[in-house]
Amino acid sequence: MISNLYNIGVYLTGGVLKTVALFQPKMKLFVEGRKDVFQNLEASIDKEENYVWIHCASLGEFEQGRPVIEKIKANYPNYKIILTFFSPSGYEVRKNYEMADIICYLPLDSKKNAKKFLSLVNPKVAIFVKYEFWPNYLFQLKKMNIPTILVSGIFRKDQVFFKPQGTWMRKALGAFSHFFVQDENSKELLNSIEFENVTRCGDTRFDRVFEITQQDNTLDFIEKFKDEKFTIVAGSSWKDDEEHLVSYINNKMPEDVKMIIAPHNMDKKAIKELEKGIEKRVVLFSDKENKKLEEYQVFIIDTIGILTKIYSYATVAYVGGGFTKSGVHNTLEAATYGLPIVIGPNFKKFNEVKELVNRKACLTYKTQAELDEFFGKLYSDSEFLRKTGALSDVYVKENLGATKAILTYLDRKLSTK
Repeated sequence: MISNLYNIGVYLTGGVLKTVALFQPKMKLFVEGRKDVFQNLEASIDKEENYVWIHCASLGEFEQGRPVIEKIKANYPNYKIILTFFSPSGYEVRKNYEMADIICYLPLDSKKNAKKFLSLVNPKVAIFVKYEFWPNYLFQLKKMNIPTILVSGIFRKDQVFFKPQGTWMRKALGAFSHFFVQDENSKELLNSIEFENVTRCGDTRFDRVFEITQQDNTLDFIEKFKDEKFTIVAGSSWKDDEEHLVSYINNKMPEDVKMIIAPHNMDKKAIKELEKGIEKRVVLFSDKENKKLEEYQVFIIDTIGILTKIYSYATVAYVGGGFTKSGVHNTLEAATYGLPIVIGPNFKKFNEVKELVNRKACLTYKTQAELDEFFGKLYSDSEFLRKTGALSDVYVKENLGATKAILTYLDRKLSTK
């Protein structure tokens, strides 16, 4: 009964989305991107090759799956990788990712689509990242006896699997050969519904961000701007964040402190408004050529793709998004450099941020006065600065190793054809 209702719902959803796509650009990408998936797969799949299928809901899940993808690519060159996304915000950003051989949207979860997709791909192993439990795909994977694992999984008590009416969805979870979960709570919840094939090994994002520290992060223009001064890097800042940052810059920031702001919004009008509000000497990334960067006090990064490298030059990190509904952005990219981190109050959805806050590696504020006080103390108290940053470093290093545990398991599946 429930399976019939679900399948009817999937069918109706497909029709509704086509109508919504006429009015919403993002939904248009969602619908248009799925139109030729099977045709493209038929043209791309080589039946003589062996494939590993990795599915990510969106961009955040891709970053969690990325360390696993790259290790598979390095360790098992005889396998091709098929990477699927559910959301345009993942696919559109990573559709040219060089480590995957085929990248496409995942067709909607109908019985027909699941059967057709898996018949074409016929993966040696299927990997789902964090969540998105599509029952028709899972039932088909089990039917075809394809080993299926979940990596960086997170489960919550309020999910349908753990409720009396969740029998059908619990049955779908039976497709998983193994669950690699982030925390003990997820392991206990799965155990409570009689799944013992569970390993708590943490979040693969820790491995990903730690790898960033091992690469060449040199940016000559940031080095010149920093000029060996105390430097605050504000990453992924939103309007509310920027109002607080500008107030600090104009009213409290000492002359020998530098501020780098990498806004979330790259709109030229928003960048210009931010620049105009700053009363100190400010330079834009897009206007940095032939400038004596060391003479400026504020650097606005009006480009994307270099924030993780810029964090390597920070003395203190401010991570934006803490005043938005969706919450604070990626704190691990800053924590991996052993930095003290300052954020706004909305962080409760993110386990790693809650842990950083509990360990006092991450300082949260609500008012301008609190932000000014935090920045002031980190600047004036070198021991407080050192200890707070060290707590970030320890936290990241304690949580390394999820990728290794997953690859150890996968080795048994991929070493023999």
